[in-house]
Amino acid sequence: MVPSTRSTLRRNIASLASMWREIQGSNDWYGLVEPLNPLLREEIIRYVELVDACYKAFDLDSSSKRFLNCKHGKASMFREVGMASSGYEITKYIYAAPGISMPAQQDDAGQSRWIGYVAVSADDETKRIGRRDILVSFRGTVTSTEWLANLMSSLTPARFDPTNQQPEVKVESGFLSLYTSNDSTCRFGQGSCREQLLKEVTRLINQYKGEELSVTLAGHSMGSSLAILFGYDLTELGLNRVHPSCEIPVTVYSFGGPRVGNSRFKQRCDDLGLKVLRVVNTCDFITKLPGMIMNDGMRVIGGRYELPWSDSCYTHVGVELSLDFFKLENPRCVHNLETYLGLLKCCSMAESVKKNEEPGFIQKAKEMVARNYEAVHVMPWQDAARQVGDLVQSLGF
Repeated sequence: MVPSTRSTLRRNIASLASMWREIQGSNDWYGLVEPLNPLLREEIIRYVELVDACYKAFDLDSSSKRFLNCKHGKASMFREVGMASSGYEITKYIYAAPGISMPAQQDDAGQSRWIGYVAVSADDETKRIGRRDILVSFRGTVTSTEWLANLMSSLTPARFDPTNQQPEVKVESGFLSLYTSNDSTCRFGQGSCREQLLKEVTRLINQYKGEELSVTLAGHSMGSSLAILFGYDLTELGLNRVHPSCEIPVTVYSFGGPRVGNSRFKQRCDDLGLKVLRVVNTCDFITKLPGMIMNDGMRVIGGRYELPWSDSCYTHVGVELSLDFFKLENPRCVHNLETYLGLLKCCSMAESVKKNEEPGFIQKAKEMVARNYEAVHVMPWQDAARQVGDLVQSLGF
């Protein structure tokens, strides 16, 4: 594994408290993405590690009493995955149900499963980063029913606001199913993923009302889609506007995320002030899908004339940060979160190379990411389920 960057973070981002709003996208990351601002890079790395904790803590042993749940309790989870100094305290675990039926022999058929957690920055971390940060972290696709749910590659109205349902705002039906479906038999979490999130984040906003607050949603692959859906939902309902003169910024850090909705969905997210930073490896085809054909490029002609089928086109939301420092020789790696972490950590090495022309940088970077990937220690079938699931989802069957 690449060594923890926690000590580096504490040294390098002492000025975060003075410019956290810009880092969270208040100006759409203008001037911070190209070239990648070192302060922003370290914040992105921090959130990658907080998402990676979900993978490390997820229990996929079907013989375990915590199967499809987190292996550890809320108070000990960060410590157990090697992140005792994360600076956050977990307040709630979040569960999601695919909302589809599966053959009975499937170990995870019909069950809710742990999808991530809600956490809040502790006092010391709050002082360091300049505000009280409410964090929601989502893992990506792992189990068979999750990727089968993702096969439902069709656009459907979101209709989150009961007073203004906006049927033209459409999102991918598989992601919507994971977000809104409820498994009444779940012994760990009650209510849909959506209901759990809205209740807990609203509670925390009210608890820390009067403090400087931010809401940060971070996820990988399928998890980034859930993060964007929740960010849209939260802002559409106005739950981040606790006072007319005090709007809590809501930011999504998306890692290897697919498209989530149509152009109307993108426009609505922009209108609501939802900030999304999409971190993508240009070799990762998942970030280009669903919508291999019906996508952003099919909406208009000559940049001016919107075509009649534009509402059926998938469109990315937010600002893209592209990572492409070398071509990976192992195609299994391109979508893995550990690869994203390795690429981000290579950024500082790349800057050093530009200045000093250090020989052998490319080879060193390849070796680092290769070591990073091999250290994931996932079982072959688990890795295959994740990769095949994302592949089939992305083909839009």
